[in-house]
Amino acid sequence: MTTFLFDGPEDAPLTVVLAHGAGASMDSGFMNVVARGLAARGLRVARFEFPYMAKRREGGGRGRGAPDRTPVLEETWLAVIAELGGAKGGRDLVIGGKSMGGRIASHVADRGGVRGLVCMGYPFHPPGQPQKLRTAHLADLRTPTLILQGTRDDFGTREDVAGYTLSPTIRVHWLEGGDHSFKPLKASGRTERQNVEEAIATTADFALSLRPPDSARQQASRLLRRARDDVKRHCEERSD
Repeated sequence: MTTFLFDGPEDAPLTVVLAHGAGASMDSGFMNVVARGLAARGLRVARFEFPYMAKRREGGGRGRGAPDRTPVLEETWLAVIAELGGAKGGRDLVIGGKSMGGRIASHVADRGGVRGLVCMGYPFHPPGQPQKLRTAHLADLRTPTLILQGTRDDFGTREDVAGYTLSPTIRVHWLEGGDHSFKPLKASGRTERQNVEEAIATTADFALSLRPPDSARQQASRLLRRARDDVKRHCEERSD
């Protein structure tokens, strides 16, 4: 079974499943901040690691083994969707992640039947190699998708992306001055914190917009029941 890190309420209407980038683990500083930020906005967040990163962790973090081959990464994602989705499949899942994690999620999103896809810093091409595009499948992607991209990301700038053919289901949200980690230059007047917070807020709004039609009412009903239970417990404690 996959080892997960969970944040947020268990009864949230949707679960956002995040995979790490090529070089950082599921509990890197960036992944921690994003997961906690989404959880604070009422979403359930699950994080996991690809096999090569899990092996690196088992080895005490020693070594820098290369990522698994693409088929292994894809099968790992599909297994995670099956494990977390259960009988519902991917219907209550929004999948994605940082850089490579989001890219591989985009490969399997349609197959997995997930509700949405979020890519944080999509690697449209390797730095300095704009001819080596990783965009062919994005032209026909059916899953509602949010790509969060720094305007000066070496893996795909605003000018680069303007020339790509992307599915109408994809929305690109630009983080002003941000690099691949969303960090801007000081001269931009923006801070890394502002860009990361904007990325979290935009992701939460996107995910919550994909909720099933009745989930908002169901969540309100659950909150009302909790409030009534709290009053009941309070009164019982006072009568003791």
